[in-house]
Amino acid sequence: MIQIYKKLEQDNEITSLEKIKPGSWIHLTAPTQDEIKRVASTLDIEETYLTSILDEEEQPRVDVEDDNSLVIIDVPKNYMRHGSSQVKTYPLGILSIHNSYIVTISNQEFDFMKQFQEDKIKNFYTDHKSRFVIQILYQVAHYYTKCLKQIHQTMEETEDLMFTSTSNKDLAKMLSLEKSLVYFATSLRENEAVLEKVVKGTFIPLFEDDQDLLEDAILENKQGIEMASLYREILGSMTDAFATVISNNLNNVMKFLTSITIVISIPTMIFSFFGMNIPFGTIGTSDGSVWYLLFISCVISILITWILKRKNML
Repeated sequence: MIQIYKKLEQDNEITSLEKIKPGSWIHLTAPTQDEIKRVASTLDIEETYLTSILDEEEQPRVDVEDDNSLVIIDVPKNYMRHGSSQVKTYPLGILSIHNSYIVTISNQEFDFMKQFQEDKIKNFYTDHKSRFVIQILYQVAHYYTKCLKQIHQTMEETEDLMFTSTSNKDLAKMLSLEKSLVYFATSLRENEAVLEKVVKGTFIPLFEDDQDLLEDAILENKQGIEMASLYREILGSMTDAFATVISNNLNNVMKFLTSITIVISIPTMIFSFFGMNIPFGTIGTSDGSVWYLLFISCVISILITWILKRKNML
C-alpha cells in the first residue's frame, strides 16, 4: 500500500495526495512490486534500494549514497501466535531522497505512524526532512517504553496466578514474554548505535531546534534499554520460581487426591468385607446391621482424616 501526504509550515492540516510531489511524504506499507516500481521511477532511485529494506532480518543502520540518506531502525509490533499476543521487532526504513522527499517503508503497519498520518505530532511538516526523521526516532523510542510497560503489566497479572496455577500455559506465556524482552534489548542497543551516528550530524543535517528532540529520543532509548534489562532479570527469576510453584501445586493436588482415596476406601472395604456370603453373628443377621457398619465406617474415616490432617498429608 502506498500513501502520500504533504504538510508545509503554512498549511493548517495535512493533506493526502494522489501523486508524488516535492516536499511530500511517501509512506509504503508492505508495497507491491508495481508500487515499488512507481516510487523508484518517480524518485529516480534503484528498486533494490527500497526492496532491501523489506527484509525482516535487515539490521538497524545509517547509510548515505550521493544525496540520499537512509536510516533503518527496529520497531516493536504485536502479533498473534497460538491464541496469545506476542511482540517482535521489525525494520522500518526512513529515506531522505534528493533532499526533496521523505519515504518510510516497512512490511508492517505501526500504530505510532498513525499519529503522523492524523497530524497529531506537534511541529510536524513533511518538508522539514531532518526534523521529521528525528520525530520518527523519538516516537519509536517512546513506543518501546510504552510496549515495555505493557509487558510489565502482563508480568504482574501472570504473577498473581503463580501460586494457584498448575497449567503449563501460564509458564509458556512467561517464556514468550522473556523472548520478547530479548528482541527488545537487542533492537534497542542497535537503535542506540543509529542514534549515536545521527547525533554527529554527518548523515542528516541537524538544526538547533531539533537537538533537544534528538536528545530526548536518546534518553528514551536508554531508558528502554534499562527497562528491558531489568524486566528480563525479573522475568527470569519469576520463570524459575513459577516452574517450581507449578510442580509444588501439582504435588499438593496429588497428595490431596491420594488422601481422599484412602479415606473413601475405608467404608468401601468394610462394606465389601461384610457383604460376603459368610455369617458374622448378630452383625450379619440384625436388622440394624447397616447402621452399625455405617457408624463404624464413619468413625474410622474421621479418625484416618484426623491423622492425615495432623501429619499435614491432607
